[in-house]
Amino acid sequence: MTDPEAPYGDPPGLDLTALRRWLDDAAPGLLDGPLTAQVVAGGKSNLTYRVTDGTTRVVVRRPPLGHVLATAHDMGREHRVMTALAPTPVPVPRTYAQCTDDSVVGAPFYVMEHVDGTPYRTREELEALGPERTRAISERMVDTLADLHLVDPDEVGLRDFGRPEGFLARQVRRWGQQLDASRSRELAGSDALRARLAAGVPRETPPAIVHGDYRLDNILTDDADRMAAVVDWEMATLGDPLTDVALLLTYQRVAARGAGGVSTVSLAPGYLTEDELAQRYAARTGRDLDHLGFYEGLACFKLAVILEGIHYRFVQGQTVGEGFSRVGEMTEPLLALGHEAMDRLDADH
Repeated sequence: MTDPEAPYGDPPGLDLTALRRWLDDAAPGLLDGPLTAQVVAGGKSNLTYRVTDGTTRVVVRRPPLGHVLATAHDMGREHRVMTALAPTPVPVPRTYAQCTDDSVVGAPFYVMEHVDGTPYRTREELEALGPERTRAISERMVDTLADLHLVDPDEVGLRDFGRPEGFLARQVRRWGQQLDASRSRELAGSDALRARLAAGVPRETPPAIVHGDYRLDNILTDDADRMAAVVDWEMATLGDPLTDVALLLTYQRVAARGAGGVSTVSLAPGYLTEDELAQRYAARTGRDLDHLGFYEGLACFKLAVILEGIHYRFVQGQTVGEGFSRVGEMTEPLLALGHEAMDRLDADH
């Protein structure tokens, strides 16, 4: 069987000869000699390549092949936010160069530092480390999120990186519209949750830089269990930072229900509980989590809509590959979790 990570000529979407010529001008001396490349990750998200001259390794990121919406895969935003965060306590890869000219490799791209580390995704990976190391990793994960939300956007040149005013109400509308665009069946609780969220938007907390999909497998953890680099900034913006906290907790709650999901790390012994995670974040940032139930309801709604969109494309024959046939089974359980979060909020208030 062929190793999909093995180096080969030009990987899909990356002309190495053209990249080399461009790098000689944009980042002289960064790489020396013929280049080889590996596809590190790809698919629905932005494509990631590991490129080397045999001595030095760098990472190249570009939009997925055949992408249509430039705003959905904005290379400039990823490059900008990581460059801005470089002098802060938030660990990010160093950025080397950005190309906005589609003619070089067929799409915009940027080049950044290759950071050694593990993007932990499963319970088994953390269980192998033991509960003490697992606890330390989960604590540092929370602390790093708090550090991100403590960065003043103005001080790092990100004043215009998003529109924080009315952020939550726009999120409810946006994901509701996305749901309308991918309706192919009745979904129990979808319209009711949407209505509850629209009617229950709380006063927003002070805005901050929001990652948009913060979780342990979007962080590279080094061999000393430190957060080496936060990656995958394609959904970053300025907004209400409690959306990041709620999404992290929602991933954890989905895993606890045995409902599948993107990550099972939170099931490993030693990993912070939901309450411990929220309390640690609040203690480090001083933020009020009194209305966290709304944010959790919104996170569930967002994930449900994303999964329903994947399901819709699958039944329309627009998605090819394994694992898509059962994605739609998660939509209604997520909507139910969203209602549970709103019920807790109502009970507390």
